[in-house]
Amino acid sequence: MASTSSHTRSANLSTRQLRAFVALAEQRSFTRAAAVSHLSQPAFSALIRTLEDELHTRLFDRDTRSVQLTAEGRLFETSARQLLDDIDTAVHDLGDHVERRKGRVHVAALPSLAAGWLPAIFAEFRKTWPGIDLNLSDLLSDPCIDLVRSNKADFALAATGTSQAGLDVQLLCSDKFFLVCRKDHPLAHEKALTLKKLVPYPFIHMSRNSSVRQALDAALHPLQTQTFLEVEQLATVTGMVEAGLGISVVPALTLFHFERKSLVTRPLAIANLTRKIYVVRRQQGSLSAAAQALHDLIVLRMKG
Repeated sequence: MASTSSHTRSANLSTRQLRAFVALAEQRSFTRAAAVSHLSQPAFSALIRTLEDELHTRLFDRDTRSVQLTAEGRLFETSARQLLDDIDTAVHDLGDHVERRKGRVHVAALPSLAAGWLPAIFAEFRKTWPGIDLNLSDLLSDPCIDLVRSNKADFALAATGTSQAGLDVQLLCSDKFFLVCRKDHPLAHEKALTLKKLVPYPFIHMSRNSSVRQALDAALHPLQTQTFLEVEQLATVTGMVEAGLGISVVPALTLFHFERKSLVTRPLAIANLTRKIYVVRRQQGSLSAAAQALHDLIVLRMKG
């Protein structure tokens, strides 16, 4: 059988052929190699024959007493063993990902969720699947969605419109709003809180590009508030309200920031004042097993 490089490069080899070759190289006997391969001797011999046909070269010299590797067989043995090792490693690694023993998940989430609600979910997930690496980007809604759209994050937890081209947007929860003020503020004891009663007082607002501010402005329209400060961080809102510089209106999922003895948080029963939180993912393609597991846990815990 003359060796032809173009044929060798296009050979269509199977793992059964490779394993049969390695078994024969080790056993140096068709009878013993067939036995360890759990094949009949005719079936085993056929595998070796088709392998040599595919490679267009003889791999073994046979006589009535022994089986020996040819020079080409010795050359091929190293590659065959490496191929089998690579295949076994790939299958094992894929199995680890499918069984969630290994993997990586990147979540983009609103800072209020990332700080207040997600840590317990991440801790639960980490305990169940310690081999999975977790990555978190705590950003405002638009940057979160951009990370999903650019395939840098697996999914996002964001406040967004339900129409997003190329994205699947599913409602996770509706977040009600609360007034935050000092205990000695007049609104701390007001019986019936309405938006009109809030308007006369100075506000500590979140920035205009935040989902909190956008929901509040939509509910207030056409009323105008007295803005004392616009800030980026809820921790800053807490400090300013605690100093008596103004009041604020924030979603329920952010209330952990305002657990201070000097502050009061009161629910606002205003129908159109809500912030909807969505799970956002790409429409094309499925999540990895690891990402799907975290996604499902988040949905289960939020809706439970």
